[in-house]
Formats: sequence, structure tokens, C-alpha cells
Amino acid sequence: MPTAERSAQPAGEGSGSPVARRRRVGARPLRVWQLPRSRGRLGVWALLGGVLILAGVLRIWGIAHGLPYAYNIDEADQFVSRAIAMGGLSLNPHYFANPPALTYLLHLIYTLYYGGHAAAVAAFERQPGGVYEIGRLTVAALGVAAVWLLYLLGSELYDARHGLVAAALSAVAFLEVFYSHLALNDVAALAALTLCLLGAARAQRTGAGRDFALAGVALGVAAGAKYTAGIAILALLPAALARGHGGRLDRGRLYGGALAALAALAAFLVVNPYALLDSHAFLHELSHESAIAGEGAGKLGAEHQAAILYYLWSFTWGLGWAPALGALGGLAIALVRRERSLALLVPMAIAYLAFMGLQGRAFGRWLIPVLPAATIYAALAAVWLAQRLAGALGGGRSGAWRAAAGELLLAALLAGLCAQALVHDIHEDIVLSRTDTRTLARRWLEAHTPPDARIVVEPGVVEAAWLRSAPAPGAIAKVPNRWQSYPYSKWLIVPAAAAAGALPRASAPARPSAWRPLRYYPREEDYVRTLYPGLIDYYEQAGYCYVVSGSTQSGRAFADPRAVPQAVAYYRELAKVGHLLYRASPYAAGSAAVPFSFDFSFDYYPLAYTRPGPLISIYALRGGSCRGSQPSILPTGR
Repeated sequence: MPTAERSAQPAGEGSGSPVARRRRVGARPLRVWQLPRSRGRLGVWALLGGVLILAGVLRIWGIAHGLPYAYNIDEADQFVSRAIAMGGLSLNPHYFANPPALTYLLHLIYTLYYGGHAAAVAAFERQPGGVYEIGRLTVAALGVAAVWLLYLLGSELYDARHGLVAAALSAVAFLEVFYSHLALNDVAALAALTLCLLGAARAQRTGAGRDFALAGVALGVAAGAKYTAGIAILALLPAALARGHGGRLDRGRLYGGALAALAALAAFLVVNPYALLDSHAFLHELSHESAIAGEGAGKLGAEHQAAILYYLWSFTWGLGWAPALGALGGLAIALVRRERSLALLVPMAIAYLAFMGLQGRAFGRWLIPVLPAATIYAALAAVWLAQRLAGALGGGRSGAWRAAAGELLLAALLAGLCAQALVHDIHEDIVLSRTDTRTLARRWLEAHTPPDARIVVEPGVVEAAWLRSAPAPGAIAKVPNRWQSYPYSKWLIVPAAAAAGALPRASAPARPSAWRPLRYYPREEDYVRTLYPGLIDYYEQAGYCYVVSGSTQSGRAFADPRAVPQAVAYYRELAKVGHLLYRASPYAAGSAAVPFSFDFSFDYYPLAYTRPGPLISIYALRGGSCRGSQPSILPTGR
């Protein structure tokens, strides 16, 4: 890496001298290798280019996983399909649980790429995989942009060397890499949030209105992409409330803060106009989403530890053990030095973790908005340690020797900081490049079950298109289903004796002889709560002779068996009376199954995974109407 030596020529303060150039850019001194036309600056650009290329490769590798089927429910239901559905007479998303900034961006990209809204709709009907891939590439590009913006932020707060180290850590951070593979809003919001932090840092230093405006616009877009990213407003306060001469508030900065607030509001309404035009629906869904996030016991299989502890643990794999500990060290260094970055980054990060830590639910990806602060302080610690080690080893050697040694030590430290994340990034990309277990299961069903066979497929495991016949000329939406799927989303089947209640009690007969369908529209995450052993008899009598079970549903029951004893009994009964025809495993041979979690069961971080998807088991039922209807097929492997 380039050295960080200051200019050794204090004299010669003409208009073109290094001293004059440092003065023109403000109080923050520039290193020689940061100056324009410096050879060292070319080295910085080369290193930054390498970091961005690495970030791009890690985010694009395996980006077509699962296609043409989008197995991530949020991606399929909340972003891409809504971006395609927009258009015509209204751009109202009719959905505000997630803000629509990414949805509007995808709608614009699809319209431009396909040459019109109607053409985009037709493309989605005929080749949905290509549409999803464009959406994922868009998010991957935003992920690379977030890495570049973090470099600029580190350079603004410290120097380009700190910016490069922070950018390298962001380039390989597992949470950022994995969620750049999906058309979701987490990484899109991260890019806008990092731009907001950059504008706020510049406004903190210069007080310029344009920097306040930049930070405000980025803040509005960030909140319009993900509501929780609005916490970045706290980063603007130090710039707006900075005191001038005599310890008085600077009126110009106060005006700048007001400008930033207005710019944020305007930008938010531009990317989410129906927050105002359809305010009733907006406020209702926002309140509902907040209530869901606060449900401690509502999500079966979720961790029972406090959310704040879950987030602190998530740092150890979402960023990595070494960078997480380095961030603590860098924070301590900044506190001792009283760095200006403290007011910019720390209140925002603490407030965010405190708020999210009080919620009933916790997911690793919700940690992403505080990763820029963590990587900046990890970079500060790495640079500080490299300098101290170089000084200790240098002894009486020349300054050039100590500088070179410092850069080599920093490179070694950076390699160590990135090692954990890079190993898991490469592993995850290899996994995503292989065929999903759900796709393998579908191929097996196509080859071994008759058309229109009645099957039970657990919700949340596959999407609706998975049930359809292979795409043919014409709209895929008009292609009939290949199988008749059990309508779990419309009916709750209960024993007639228990029809007065919503669900059978644990004391209800295990195998009742009569059922009553109740109208019921459960959330997919509540599906496991509707299960009990007697359903197997119902499947057999109604002719649902194949049951497709995925570990992302059954795992929830076994993760919390006391909460759903009837569901546990259902799965055990299914394994007992059902004939296992086929099993598609995501694990390496001889590896133990990964215990269910809402992170590791979906992001494939554990090295036990060899392909994406849950453990899929296909059972044949042989009683009732199913007697003698299946071929005798031995279970097959991966």
C-alpha cells in the first residue's frame, strides 16, 4: 500500500505548493500520496479498483441461484413482482410494510431494459428468471457502490489508507455479500445510508450547504428504501449543531441542518409518494410492521435470547470475529483521541442497536445499517496497530523503511481481518452456484409422479411457479399447475369434534375419522402451528398421496417442540407411516444437519452446506385413496 508520509517541504507556499493545496481543502491535511497527480494516488486508485473488483466478483458469483424459481419469499412477493405489476394508470405499490424505493428503481430499470412496461410484464410471464437476475444484478451493483462510498467516507474522516482498509472489509463482509445476491432492500438502503454519512461528514467539516443537501437527499432515499435506515439522521446533528467562534451555534450550520431535513423529506416523498397520497394505508401498514417486529414469541423457531445479544453475536459472523474486535479497539482509540468521527457514527450506531435490541425479533441482516461504522473503526485499529508495530521494529532505521514496513504490516493485518469472511464468501458463492435442493425435488416429481397428482407442499418452501408445468410459449401465468397442491392457505382442516375451536388440542384423537374444513388464512410462518398427526389420515382419504416436506418448516417445530407438540407429533407420524421416496440434501456427505435458524438455514454460512436449499423429503402415503397408487421407489440421495 502507498505510504502516508506528510510533505517534508514546509517552505514554498505558492499557489501550487502542497501546503497551499492542503489549505484550500480545509482543516483536514492531505498526505502526499493523496494529492492530485501524485504517483501514490495512482496506487490508491489501483488498490481501490482491486477492492471493487473483488466486491463485484463476490456479489455476482452465483447470482442466478434457484432461477427461474425465486425461493426467497420477500424477493418474490415484495419487490420484483410488485415492480413488474406497477404501471398503467397508477404507481401505487399498495404495499408499505417495506418502503418502495427499490421497487420503483426496479420498475424503471425493467421498463427501460425491456422497452416499456407491457414488454416487461410479458418478459416476466415468459422468462421470470431473467427478470429476477436483472433485479439481483441491480442490487449487486448497489452493493459495490456502497463499498466505494465507504472508501470515500473513510478517506473523509481519516485518509485514503483508512478508506481502503474499510472498503476491503466491507467488500468481503458476509452479510453484505450474501444479501447482494438477492433483489431485497437491505443493500440498496446501505448504499444510500453510506452516502448520507459521507455528506454528513463533509458537512461536519465544511458547513457547506451542498454537503447538507447531499446528506439530506441520501437520508430520504435510505429511509425510502428501508425505514430503519432513517436512523442516519443522527449523523447530521453534529454538523448542524457545531459551534462557531465564541462557542455559539453557527447560524449557517443551523440553516444547513434545516436544508438537510427538507431535502430528506422531499427525497423520501419522491421515492415513496404514496406515503402522502395514500397516507391511511401507509400508516396502517407501518404500524402493523412495527407490531410484527415486536412480537417476541410470534415467530416459531426464533432465538429466545435477547435481540441485542443476537445482534452482538451476529457481528462475529456477519462481519467477522477479528473485524468486530478490531472495531472495539478502533472505538477506544477514537475515544482517546477525541476523533470527530465519534459524533458522526457512534450515536447513530448505539441508537440503532438499542432500538433494534428492544424488538422481539432479530435477524442478522437487520444489522447491516451499522456495518459502515464498525468497518471504519476496524480500519482505524488496523492502521494504528500497523504504525505502532512498524515503529517498534524500525528502531533507528530510516523513515522510508518504517513506512514500507508499516504498509506491509497493514497488508498482513488486513489479510487476517478479511480471512474469516472471505472463506465463507467463497464457500457461499460455490454453494449458490449449484442446483437448489428444491429444484432437484421438482425434477424428481416431474419424472416420477403423474400429471395432476395431488401433493402436499409446505408453504414458504417453494413459490407458486414451482407447481406449474414447465414454461411454454404463452404467458406462464396461464400455464396450468403440474400438480394439485393442498390448499393450506384457504382451509384449516380440523376434527369434527374439535371444530368449535380454532385448532385441535393436544388431547384430541391422533387419527380422527371425520374432519371439518374451516376458512382460515394463516401467515406462512404460522403454518406449522396448524399441524397435527390426524392430518395424515385426511391427506390419504382426500387423495393427497405425496407430501413434500422442507427443513425450513419442520425445523421450526423441532427448534421449539414445547410450543408445538402436535406439529412435532405430525412430523414423526409422517416419517413413520410415509414411505420416503426421495431426499435432496444440502449438506456434504457425513456432515451433520445445521440446526434451524432464521439466518443459517437461509444464508448457508455454515461450511456443512454444499448446495442451496433446505433438506427436502418426499413421502408417499399408502392408505385411503392412495393405496397402491405409487411406484415402489427406493430413496435417492443428493
